[in-house]
Amino acid sequence: MVYTVENKLIREYDGEKIQIEAFGENSLRVRVTRLNSFSENDWALLPQKEQNVQISITQNKREKDAPKVNSEERNVGDGAVMINGKIKATITKEGKLIFENNQGDVLLKELECDRHSSLGIHSRELKSLSGGNFKASLKFESDPEEKLFGMGQYQNGIFNLKGSILELAQRNSQASVPFVYSSLGYGFFWNNPAIGKASFGMNMTEWEAESTKQIDFWITAGDSPEEIVQRYADVTGKTPMMPEYGLGFWQCKLRYQTQEELLSVAREYYRRGVPLDVIVADFFHWTLEGTWAFDPEYWPDPKAMVQELEEMGTKLMVSVWPTVSVHAPDYDYMKERGFLVRSETGVKINMLMIDPTSFTDMTHPDARKFVWDKIKQNYYDAGIKAFWLDVAEPEYSSYDFENYRYYQGSVLEVGNQYPMWYTRMIYDGMTEAGEKDVVSLVRCAWAGSQRYGALVWSGDIPSTFDSFKKQIICGLQMGMAGIPWWTTDIGGFHDGDIRDPKFQELLVRWFQYGAFCPVMRLHGNRLPYKEPLADVGGGRCGSGAENEIWSYGEENYRIMKKYIEIREEMRPYTRRLMKETSEKGTPVMRPLFYHFQKDARAWEIKDQFLFGDKVLVAPVTEYQQRKRDVYLPAGTEWTEQSTGKKYAGGQTVCAEAPLDVIPVFIREQ
Repeated sequence: MVYTVENKLIREYDGEKIQIEAFGENSLRVRVTRLNSFSENDWALLPQKEQNVQISITQNKREKDAPKVNSEERNVGDGAVMINGKIKATITKEGKLIFENNQGDVLLKELECDRHSSLGIHSRELKSLSGGNFKASLKFESDPEEKLFGMGQYQNGIFNLKGSILELAQRNSQASVPFVYSSLGYGFFWNNPAIGKASFGMNMTEWEAESTKQIDFWITAGDSPEEIVQRYADVTGKTPMMPEYGLGFWQCKLRYQTQEELLSVAREYYRRGVPLDVIVADFFHWTLEGTWAFDPEYWPDPKAMVQELEEMGTKLMVSVWPTVSVHAPDYDYMKERGFLVRSETGVKINMLMIDPTSFTDMTHPDARKFVWDKIKQNYYDAGIKAFWLDVAEPEYSSYDFENYRYYQGSVLEVGNQYPMWYTRMIYDGMTEAGEKDVVSLVRCAWAGSQRYGALVWSGDIPSTFDSFKKQIICGLQMGMAGIPWWTTDIGGFHDGDIRDPKFQELLVRWFQYGAFCPVMRLHGNRLPYKEPLADVGGGRCGSGAENEIWSYGEENYRIMKKYIEIREEMRPYTRRLMKETSEKGTPVMRPLFYHFQKDARAWEIKDQFLFGDKVLVAPVTEYQQRKRDVYLPAGTEWTEQSTGKKYAGGQTVCAEAPLDVIPVFIREQ
């Protein structure tokens, strides 16, 4: 039977319940369960105001037998329609879900499974697991011409996700954010933090969760990519305003081994007159993982360090890890209180770094408070207000998700939300301390992370041209998935040799690209490596080679300095983009189709992007490449930044790209 309760449309049949409700402008939330009631956990979704919707039900002959709810008769029928603005949901007599826009075009339709077929395939399944959960799957019919974008960050180099199978799980350099934008004019969010899979096949689209209590998804319809992304931001949250220091250049390397080494680098930038907004103290500035404090042997006076940096116009950002060494003073205390991630079987160790460690369970509110109190005492009270949240997936030494359990539930059921709670720890602590415009550099994200100031970077990626190409796509997909603050390790992380001319060229090309990312940050574990300073405390960890802009020769220094200056010149423009992001959820980096959806070619271009609404960027991603083709979208005129030449849109031009030039074109209004 189909009926309404408090403006919600509900269907019950053979132990299955479906509930559809208006959830934001032109949007619907759908839940399906075989339990007695729906879970009220909203996961990434924010509470929404009740909206007026149109509901019509096809009545059947059993209306007089309808049960009562709150002393009011329910409308009971076989099928129903719900309309919320531009989106219409239909439940057919057979229980199938169909979603259409206000023009009557089908956006999504559950897979039609012939009940007379011998295949035994069902469009919705909730298969019982021990413990009361279900393995869930949801299948939709597939339009082979559809183009799909978003879903977070996957290191596969695929732009249009149609035909892809994506693991819904967090790993180092992989961030699963299950929102997809369709060229058919809808956005779909799988509101489920369970480990699972999304398959965008030509024969069907399928969403799967390994362990869950219900199917839960949100869908919206709109007339443009911008409208749909904004509706998604309305229901999952928008970023704070990016602080002013987020608009400039950030210096980082693995790793400054001492306070004096870090200060000497900042002093040299200051002496050279190169603006430096942020410098980062990377991991193992501590004595043990899980102390969240500087090792006084190598970092004797954090307050004085912060003060000197401030006088030079530079902020200090400090790396925080969620790991706790078995030798840490609070390890037993945290274990006793359930503050550590539990292993279902085997040794209770989650990661091996320098010591055996366990992860702090960031889904546990008391664990978050315990760690924040340490951070506040040892960092914040010394004047440090910017934090780098590393290992945020978290990075298990073995990604056996079924073997770990959080306060909120098994990792199979809730695991993908971990990085959101990790980021929220800093956000809640900072805002409680009176801070505004909080930003945290973090290595992973889930839906909703953006509202807690998550600046995601693309993880520990190789230092290769192939990896560089993939990051361009990663940044665009993250923006389309609702994570607008995103960046990379300029030059990549692994194995870049500062003496190698090929790597030096890669670094320069990546640096130019970095000037047009939401945040411009130089980082990496460079060769030749440096030995540890000692065999105790923070001295036990080695380091990479120098990674400052003067570490790569005079010509490369000149080019990188030029692009820091370009970044500074763009500061008012970048600030405007960040304000727009904070107010509307608009990504900073945008695929060409975001503003040129009527241009068919704009949907195919994966190696160019728009930095905001005016600046088209075409990175150079091949070794010794000195020119490249650039497609200029139709409908406007474009001016080449390096030459001043003007071009009509709708054509491909060959842009000169000597080593000191990244092709950039400015859109005429």
